Amino acid sequence: MRVAEVMRNCLTLFGLALALSACASTPDIGGAPNIEVLNATELPMPERGETFTIDRPYIVGPFDKLRIDVFGIPELSDRKVQVDASGRISFPLIGALTIAGSTPGEIERLIETKLAASYVRNPQVSINLEETVSQVVTVEGQVKKPGLFPVVGRMTLLRAIALSGGTDEFAKLNEVVIFRTVKGEQYAALYNLKSIRLGAYQDPEVFANDVVVVGESRARRVFKDFLQVLPALSTPLIFAVDRLNR
Repeated sequence: MRVAEVMRNCLTLFGLALALSACASTPDIGGAPNIEVLNATELPMPERGETFTIDRPYIVGPFDKLRIDVFGIPELSDRKVQVDASGRISFPLIGALTIAGSTPGEIERLIETKLAASYVRNPQVSINLEETVSQVVTVEGQVKKPGLFPVVGRMTLLRAIALSGGTDEFAKLNEVVIFRTVKGEQYAALYNLKSIRLGAYQDPEVFANDVVVVGESRARRVFKDFLQVLPALSTPLIFAVDRLNR
């Protein structure tokens, strides 16, 4: 009887592992109420208006600092401006411009058009980013330097963790979670950092406003049942959080 009971338990765990690896939907799992496994291999991408990062190159946002130069016109060159909370800047001969959500190239063309309308002949404008504060990713948990880090260009999970100084000595590499909000829905993805480093699956892209948690209690609380069954993830697990409340 003892052997039969052990065999039944093993088969039960094996069946659960298969179901999870296939991302089958299941309600009310882990320590958090109402999370649902999605049939997906990656988190949904945020919309442009949610993070200002969906397109490349960089999308300018509130409180970013820019340096604006107009070629051949010293009075309009080396002008350092900061985008205000409403996404606007002021520039001589033009006045206030709303630029949040635009790329530096789009801002260059906008200023050139406005200056040309103000009797500046063939203006050539260049924009340089002096400081970026509107697009950041949060990295917390078992890393050496947790904090907020700017997202410039393409950011991945491994790069975000590298910016935080890397994982600490006792970090749980199989408990790395990315939290993301898309269209008002919160999503979470569970990753095994060691598997990514070994090339078992792709290093996922990280966007502004994402929260990366390495082996911290928040991740363990949400995914505790999965961590017991699948200690070595060979593929990411994607979840929708609080979806079943709606």
